[in-house]
Amino acid sequence: MTDWAGYIGAAMLVSLIPGANQLLGLGNAVRYGTARAVAGVAGRLAAFVVLIGLVVAGLGAVLITSGTALETIKWVGVVYLAWLGVSSLRRGLRPADPGVAPADAGGSFRAIVTREFAVAISNPKALLLFAALLPQFTDTTAPGASLDLALLGAVYLVIELVVGLGYIGVGRRLGATGIPTRTRRRVDLGTGVVFLCLAGILAADDLS
Repeated sequence: MTDWAGYIGAAMLVSLIPGANQLLGLGNAVRYGTARAVAGVAGRLAAFVVLIGLVVAGLGAVLITSGTALETIKWVGVVYLAWLGVSSLRRGLRPADPGVAPADAGGSFRAIVTREFAVAISNPKALLLFAALLPQFTDTTAPGASLDLALLGAVYLVIELVVGLGYIGVGRRLGATGIPTRTRRRVDLGTGVVFLCLAGILAADDLS
């Protein structure tokens, strides 16, 4: 029997906590507008579908018990978050004429979707989250347990979408288009610092 009330509350709490992907969604809305930010959320959800699929197939438990696999995923995530942080800092420190937003090759739909997917899929904590969260709210020994896990995962995706749109709404209010260059640079600098901090926290985290 699935504890839907408890699960939905827990899933909403987990999704609301600011993380790398939510920060990306907000930043994408500020820099590139709502449409591109929503496309980025689609990339994030695609990565979560893969991770949830691993849990439903029983491979999640195998991966989280493999120290080598977790360490590999962890350091891939660390390197990618650090790269995003450095890239954001470089954009924020780049000299630009007042009121003129510099061209950004990373603002294409494909680049934004790829970044969100890569951040989500390379985060070992996301895999640990799904592997630990989903089984807590259903009987994994009962017939049809895989279907129950899949339904729990699908509900989480809906919650993540709604929360992600909320972050995008905040970003849109900050100024999706036409904001001053100084504001964009501040957003980039702040985003870069946060990504580097997240990379450092992940690097220092013991996932075993």
